[in-house]
Amino acid sequence: MNSDADSVANPPPSPSPPPSSILIPGLPNEVSRTILSMVPYAHHARLKSTSKSWKSALSSKSFLNTLLGQNRNNLICIFPQDPSIASPYLFDANAVAWCPLPPMPCNPHVYGLCNFAAVPFGSHIYIIGGSLFDTRSFPINRPSSSSATFRFNFRDFSWEDRAPMISPRGSFAYAVVPSSGEIIVAGGGSRHTVFAAAGSRIRAVERYDVVEDQWEELDPLPCFRAGCVGFMEREREEFWVVGGYSASRTVSGVFPVDEYCRDAAVMGLEDGAWREVGETWGDGEDVRAGKIVVGDDSGSPLVFMLDGNEIFRYETSSNRWEYESRVPKKAPLGSAFGVVVASGELYVLSHLYDDDFAETRRSRPYKKTGTMCFQIYNPKKKTWRTVVTKSPFTRHIDITSAVLSSIRL
Repeated sequence: MNSDADSVANPPPSPSPPPSSILIPGLPNEVSRTILSMVPYAHHARLKSTSKSWKSALSSKSFLNTLLGQNRNNLICIFPQDPSIASPYLFDANAVAWCPLPPMPCNPHVYGLCNFAAVPFGSHIYIIGGSLFDTRSFPINRPSSSSATFRFNFRDFSWEDRAPMISPRGSFAYAVVPSSGEIIVAGGGSRHTVFAAAGSRIRAVERYDVVEDQWEELDPLPCFRAGCVGFMEREREEFWVVGGYSASRTVSGVFPVDEYCRDAAVMGLEDGAWREVGETWGDGEDVRAGKIVVGDDSGSPLVFMLDGNEIFRYETSSNRWEYESRVPKKAPLGSAFGVVVASGELYVLSHLYDDDFAETRRSRPYKKTGTMCFQIYNPKKKTWRTVVTKSPFTRHIDITSAVLSSIRL
C-alpha cells in the first residue's frame, strides 16, 4: 500500500532525450532553441553544419514560425544576374553578414534571365516572369518574355516549381495582398537589359493564389504599360500602378525612345475596375524617369524614386512626386546605384571605390571582388547612415541589372 502511494505521489521522471537530439549539453532543448533563434538568420547556413540536431532544429517549421513571429531578421535579397546561373545572396545589415542561396533550377534552353520580380511572401520568395533568350525561338538574338514561376522555401532551403503565368511578361508591376494570400501582377513586356529600348508591352493583369497555386485573369490596365511598379493601399483596398513607359517614338527615324507614363492607374480590389488618377508631375516640372522602389511601413506604402543622386517620394493623397533627399556619396564612375526598401528604410547599394569597380571587370573567377557600400536613409528621422562590407560575389556585379528585394524573417 505504501509503495503504491509513493508511486502516485512521486511519478517517475520523464525520459531524457537521446544524446543525438540534445542541442546544447546541460540545457533543455526549449532554452537552446530560444538561444539559436537569437542568432541572425544570415549565419544559420553555417550553424546547420555543426551537428545533425542543429540542422534539424534550424530547418524545422516550428523554428521558422518562431522567427516569423519575432520579426527580427530584416534581410535584403540580391540577385546579381540570372539566378539559375549565379547564386543569389542574403544580406543582414544589422549583423553585416552574407548568406548564399542555392541557384534556381536551370532550363538548358533559356539563358540571360533578367527583369523578373522577386516577391517576398511569408517564408518564401517567388521569382516570377522576366525577359530571357530562348535557343528554340527565331531569331535567336531576340529576347522573349517568360511566364515561369519559382518559389524559394526558407525552411528547407530549396526551390519549387510553381504554376506559370497566363501571359508571359517581365518589367511588370506587382503587389502582395496578405489578407487573401494573393499576388497581383499588371502590365510588363519583353524588354531585356541588353537593349536600351524596344520590346513589347502588354495590358494584361493577373491574380495568383499562393495556396491553390493558380493564376486568374483580371480586367486589363487602361493602357499598355511596362517598366512600372505596383503597391497596395490597404486602407482603401486598392492596387496602384505608377511609373513605366507605354508608347515609344524614334529620333531621326532610327533611335527608339520611350514615352514615360505621367499618370497612375488604380484598381479596386472589390470590383476589379480601373480608374486613372491624372498626372503625377505638376505643370512646368521635369518628368523624372528614375528607378522606383516600393516598401511597407506599418501597413502604409513607401514609394521612392532614385534619379541620379536625387530621391523623390510619391504621395498618394496628392498624386505628386515630392523631393525627399539626396544620396550623400555618388556612385563610382561607370557604376550605378541599386535601391530597395527594407524595414521602412531606403537602402542604396553601390561599389565603394572606382578601383573596385574597374578591377572586377578583369578579376579572376572565384575570387571575391571589391567592397560594397550601403547608404541607408531613414525617412522618419531624415538621416543617413553607411554600412561597408566586402562583396561575397566571385564575379563582377552589374548593379543596374541586379534585382533587389527584401524579406523579414
